[in-house]
Amino acid sequence: MNDAPNILFILTDDQGPWALGRETPELLTPTLDRLAAEGTYLERFFCASPVCSPARASLLTGRMPSAHGVHDWLRPEGVETPGPQSAYIDGLPTLPQALAAGGYHCGLAGKWHVGSSHEPAAGYEYWYPHRLGGSSYYDAPIWEFDEETGRTTAEPREAEEPRYFTDAVGDHGVDFLRRHAAEGEGRPFFLQLATTAPHAPWTNGNHPDELVDLYADTDFPSVPAPAPHPWSNGRVVADPVEHRHRNLAGYAAAVTGIDRMLARVLAEAEEQGLLENTIVLFTSDNGFSCGHHGIWGKGNGTFPLNFWENSIRVPFIAWGPGRIAAGRVSDHLVSATSVFETVLELAGVTAPPDPLRLGRSIAALLTPGEQPVEPLPSEILVLDEYGGNRMLRTERWKYVSRHEGPEELYDLETDPEEEHDLSSDPAVAAVRDDLAARLRERFARCGEPELDGWELPVTGRGQNRPLGSEDRQGSFEQ
Repeated sequence: MNDAPNILFILTDDQGPWALGRETPELLTPTLDRLAAEGTYLERFFCASPVCSPARASLLTGRMPSAHGVHDWLRPEGVETPGPQSAYIDGLPTLPQALAAGGYHCGLAGKWHVGSSHEPAAGYEYWYPHRLGGSSYYDAPIWEFDEETGRTTAEPREAEEPRYFTDAVGDHGVDFLRRHAAEGEGRPFFLQLATTAPHAPWTNGNHPDELVDLYADTDFPSVPAPAPHPWSNGRVVADPVEHRHRNLAGYAAAVTGIDRMLARVLAEAEEQGLLENTIVLFTSDNGFSCGHHGIWGKGNGTFPLNFWENSIRVPFIAWGPGRIAAGRVSDHLVSATSVFETVLELAGVTAPPDPLRLGRSIAALLTPGEQPVEPLPSEILVLDEYGGNRMLRTERWKYVSRHEGPEELYDLETDPEEEHDLSSDPAVAAVRDDLAARLRERFARCGEPELDGWELPVTGRGQNRPLGSEDRQGSFEQ
């Protein structure tokens, strides 16, 4: 393992593919822009579900939601009390478990939100967790941290984090790196920094004035402001048009806070002599719209739940001197379910077998050498799901099927903004039927019947217990 790279994995919350300075010039993200320019930037990287908890579970397992059973964001009553009612992916092979078995020193600082975080999830030795999934940025709910052990206290106790939470995540990232440099015993590390940023709230003093003030003089001309979409449900912000600048300034401040935090962690890695052998991977759990397509939100920012590009596409940056291709921009279609096997291949660790793992490694797309010309196994098509709503996306077409609700079909070649639904157009009926058949066949192969979400009453209001506990229907808020 002496030649194995360290891996710094930054996972943000609700960051749309447009929310980087390289895509939206008003946003100030110099560190991320530099990493993208010096490394590999994937322009079309897709989450497995357009909401946080199922998307995170898919990153950790390589499975689709219908194979891991997390189908909506986990409500506080589904994660705060330790016990079987808050254990969601226990027993499934996960990325940190595989890395730890391969000799890695694994740590997490920040948001978990795929079950109770009162004690370290399997594979992690260092553990500073948010207690829930979202909150205010100051006095955020955490489990008490034991400075001596680098994890939650032996008897989990509720606490509040007085620092700006993004900065607290960075502080613990620095702490992990110092501990690793002193006590790592020659092992490589896997450090997951999981911010709650740029998730709401964005106003009422949730972000430092020095970050918000950076955006005082812009009206964000690159961010569209169309009329509200008929499906918009107003769950995320009230009066988004009237308070557009205030909300955008808060969102942008949260993004810049992530960038500032990452710069500090990278500087510490360099100070400790760790950066030269470190791969940095940056992405988000799901996308987000701040007015794009006429909504403020993600998959549950509308009803019916949606799969528009800004809900399912997220940034993806890979950086690592000598290990990651420099200056590469790829437009391959890539699913986030590929992260599991990709990270293990980059780490030189054999992936444990799992017939329900959908994603396959895209390491060849990230490493130096000729960029693959043919489609990679994980991106011949992209699947997404959110309860009884499913999507299949190819290079040209996007097809959406719903257990209850409308079909959608978009020709992304001629209609990249997804404004013209062709699902009822007889001229493309054969295309629609072919995509529908492919979607059904694919989900039949990558799901578990007892974990399947197709007939579940998921409305985007949250999941409060695992599917294996009590009745399936009662696991979701209506």
